[in-house]
Amino acid sequence: MLCLGIESTAHTFGIAVASESGEILSDVRAVYKPPTGSGIHPREAAQHHVQIAPKILQEALRKASVRAEEVNAVAFSMGPGLGPVLRVGATVARALSLHLKKPLIPVHHAIGHIEIAALTTGLRDPLTVIVSGGHTAIVAFSNGYWRVFGETEDITLGNLLDALARKLGYPSPGGEKIEELAEKGGKYIDLPYTVKGNDVAYSGLLTAAVKKLKESAEVEDVCFSVQEIAFAMLVEATERSLAHLEKKELMLTGGVAANRRLQAMFKEISREHNAVFKVVDRRFTADCGAQIAWTGILAYKAGVILNVSESAVKPRWRIDQVPIPWRGDGICV
Repeated sequence: MLCLGIESTAHTFGIAVASESGEILSDVRAVYKPPTGSGIHPREAAQHHVQIAPKILQEALRKASVRAEEVNAVAFSMGPGLGPVLRVGATVARALSLHLKKPLIPVHHAIGHIEIAALTTGLRDPLTVIVSGGHTAIVAFSNGYWRVFGETEDITLGNLLDALARKLGYPSPGGEKIEELAEKGGKYIDLPYTVKGNDVAYSGLLTAAVKKLKESAEVEDVCFSVQEIAFAMLVEATERSLAHLEKKELMLTGGVAANRRLQAMFKEISREHNAVFKVVDRRFTADCGAQIAWTGILAYKAGVILNVSESAVKPRWRIDQVPIPWRGDGICV
C-alpha cells in the first residue's frame, strides 16, 4: 500500500509518498521565506504554496518512482494551522482524491509529528514532547486519545525563537540561528521563568529578552539565556509528567527537537528516571509530507476515511480532540 501525504500548515508545502512497511519513498518540500524581520503572512504563504504545488507533486512522484494512479490513498494536513495555507493543501488533496478515485485521509499535524517520530525511533508508548512553531505540548496516549499533560499558555517555543530571531534581523524559521548564537554566549542574564502548574508561558520571556537587547546586552548572552530558561521551563514540566505517569520512554519531536541543548536537557532527566530517550530522525524534525503520508497509512488501515464534502480544514484543531483508532493501549498496532 502507498499513501501520498500533503503538508500545508504554515511556511512549508511538502508532498511525500510512504509505503505500508514504513519506508519513506520520497519527501519533497519547499519553504516560504517571509521578508527579513517579518513573520509568516498567511496570504503570501498561500500564494507561494499554490505556485509551487505542481512542481512538488511531480518531484515527489518521480523520486518515489510511482505513478499517481499507483497511490492507494491521499492524506492531507487538515489542521491546525493557518487557514489560507491549510486550504491550499486541502484543495490539492481533494482534487487528487476525486481525479484518481482514491480515499481522502485527514491528518492532524501534531499527530503527524508524533507518528513519524514513533516510526523513526521505534518507541511504542512514550511520553511525547512536541515542540514546533505551532505546538508546545507534553502528551501521552490513553483510552483512544493523546492526552495533554502540559502545554504553552501563550506562544509556542518555536514562536519564541522565531520572534527573537526576527528582532535580531534574521528570517523565520530562526531557531537554528538562535542556537548558533547561544553556543557563543555564556553569561546568564536573569529573565522571567514562568511555569504555571504543568503549563509554560513564553511571551513574558520574549518581552524581557527584547528589552535586554535594547539595553545593549550582548546578543549571544541573550540568546544563551533565553534558551536556558525556555528549555528549563519545559523540561521541568516534562519531568513532573514523567514522574507522575511513570513512563519508561520519552520522545522529542517537532522542529525545535533538532536543538542539541534541548536534547541534552531531556536526556539528563530521562537518565534520572530510568527512561529511554529518543529524538525524531533529524530529516523529519521540520514540517514535511512524510509525517502526513505515514500517519495517513496508519489512519487508512484503521478505517479513517473522509468524504470530500466534509473536508473543511480546522485551523484550531486540538490534538486531544482526535480519536486514534490505530493505537491499542498506547501501542501502534
